[in-house]
Amino acid sequence: MSFGNLLEAFLLGLLEGFTEFLPVSSTGHILLAGHFLGFESQGKVFEVLIQLGAILAIVVAYFQRFWQVLVTLPSSPRSRNFVLGILVAFLPAAVIGAFAHGFIKQVLFESPALICVMLILGGIVLLWVDTLKIRPRYTDPMALPPLLTLKVGFIQCLAMIPGVSRSGSTIVGGLLLGVSKPAAAEFSFFLALPTMAGAFAYDLYKNRDALSMDDGILIVVGFLAAFIAALAVVRTLIGFVSRHGFTPFGWWRIAVGGVGLIALALVG
Repeated sequence: MSFGNLLEAFLLGLLEGFTEFLPVSSTGHILLAGHFLGFESQGKVFEVLIQLGAILAIVVAYFQRFWQVLVTLPSSPRSRNFVLGILVAFLPAAVIGAFAHGFIKQVLFESPALICVMLILGGIVLLWVDTLKIRPRYTDPMALPPLLTLKVGFIQCLAMIPGVSRSGSTIVGGLLLGVSKPAAAEFSFFLALPTMAGAFAYDLYKNRDALSMDDGILIVVGFLAAFIAALAVVRTLIGFVSRHGFTPFGWWRIAVGGVGLIALALVG
C-alpha cells in the first residue's frame, strides 16, 4: 500500500461524505471517481464500508433528538410513531437488498455508463420537481403516517441502481407524497441510519474473508474523511434546501453525468 492509495482513499472518503446526504448519489460519484482513478477494492467493499463515517455524522448531529426519542419511547406516541415510521420505511430495502445483493454489486456497480445516465435522468427529475407547486400536508418528519413512510421506503429502493441517489429518491418521494422540503430532507437523514448500517453490516459479513490489513487501513482513512465531510453537510443542508430548492443539485448531476459520458467515450 502506497501513499497514493492512502490519498485516493482520503479523497474518496471526502467525496462520500460530501455527497451522501445530497440528492446527487454518493455511490455514483465514488464509483465513477474510483473508475477514473483506477482505485479498486475487493467486491467494492471500500465504497460501502466508508459509509459508516456518514452514519456516525448523523448520530452526532442529531444525538439530542435521538436521545429524546429513546428516553420518551415508552410514554410518547410521537416517539413511537417516529421509530415505527423509520422501521417500516427500512423494510423494503432490507428485503430487496438482501435478495439482489449479488446483481447490484457484480453488475450495476460495474457499469459506469449506467451511472452517468442515471445521474443525468435524476438531475432532470430534480429540476422538474422544483417547478411543482406542491402544498405540503406534512411538516414534521417525526409525525409521518406509517403507510406514507412505507411508500417512501419502496421509492428508496430505486437507489440500488447507482447514480439514482438514496437521499434524492427518498426526498423526491416524500415531496410527491405531500411532505415539505425540510421535513423530507430530515426524514431522509433518519432513514439513512438503518439503511446504511444494514448495508454496512451485510457487506462486511459477505466479504469478511476477503479483507486484508491494507484494506482495513484504507477503510479507516476513508471513514474518517467521510465523517468530517458528512458532518459539515448535515448541519447545513436543511437551510440550503429551504432557500434554494433542488435545482442546483439537478444541474450538478447533469454536469457530472455528461462529463462522465464524454470521459468514458474518450478514455474508456
